[in-house]
Amino acid sequence: MADAQTPDPVLLRQRLLDEARALGFAQVGITGIDLAADERHLERWLAAGRHGEMAYMARHGTKRSRPDELLPGTRSVISARMDYWPPATRAAAEVLADPALGYVSRYALGRDYHKLMRKALAQLASRLETWTRPFGHRAFVDSAPVLERALARNAGLGWIGKHTNLIARDAGSWFFLGEIYTTLELPPDPPASAHCGSCSACIPACPTGAILAPFELDARRCISYLTIELYGPIPEDLRPAIGNRIYGCDDCQLVCPWNKFAQDAHHPDFRARHGLDAPRLAELFAWSEADFDARMRGSAIYRIGYERWLRNIAVALGNAPTTRETLAALERRAGDPSALVREHVAWALARHATRRGATTGDRPAGCR
Repeated sequence: MADAQTPDPVLLRQRLLDEARALGFAQVGITGIDLAADERHLERWLAAGRHGEMAYMARHGTKRSRPDELLPGTRSVISARMDYWPPATRAAAEVLADPALGYVSRYALGRDYHKLMRKALAQLASRLETWTRPFGHRAFVDSAPVLERALARNAGLGWIGKHTNLIARDAGSWFFLGEIYTTLELPPDPPASAHCGSCSACIPACPTGAILAPFELDARRCISYLTIELYGPIPEDLRPAIGNRIYGCDDCQLVCPWNKFAQDAHHPDFRARHGLDAPRLAELFAWSEADFDARMRGSAIYRIGYERWLRNIAVALGNAPTTRETLAALERRAGDPSALVREHVAWALARHATRRGATTGDRPAGCR
């Protein structure tokens, strides 16, 4: 029976959901901390080297799969989702189909979500304390070793799809996840059941073949990893398949039939900024470092830095049509101070030179 400091579980959950929605979350759920099966999957994934250069994935050890090692005394996890699909933007398919434009993953078109969500989660935890009693807690939004998708699945927010993203029946997969680890024992929600069925549209949709099999992702081939997490050169054999994707990749989500239920973001911070929903590659490549700093500060893109931003655009320009605009943009960067940028520009220019040779120089004798 509930006492003065522990309200009825049904009432508590409804209060939590009402407050979460008032703070901008679309849904919240509660789960315990048992992630044993997911820990085994993570260990196999790391042993296979599929995390690439993300050494922190292995360095954190079992903290990722054992919440009480990250926050001692953790007994419950509150998982929350916030929709991010930016309204009033150029259709993703149109941008991907125009190689003169750059494609930015839809989650990164607006302001950085990390601070916004962490603040909202902290407010949610404070409200919970007023209904129960003071307790230990920490809020996370991609800010610590957390198995966020497994926890969200266990909390009933959705299931992990064959592309390894979380999918909700009523919201698709265009949302962010955040967590509150708490020492308070809360009534858990039932875990979500899976509903991918026989659909495997996401697997062949991956441009680089990073989804090796259902639920098996090799990050080393994933465009999001290559354009965001990788610090050095992008492997040459994967560059053509990147196309015009300059920050992240959404292809596996774009083909998912459950995303017909996705909701537009309500928060104004997630609206597209600086025309990044359909920018011209040549114009982006002309940005100075000061331009990048002024326009990308406060964006998730800012964390990759100017050098990798240029690296990514150079690859996309190498895949773009061989036009005066494309060649001029690349040639202006041929002597860039960054060796990383110069190498990718040289690759792009050589790619265009090969194309021009194939279309103008290799004609059989007698043909004009």
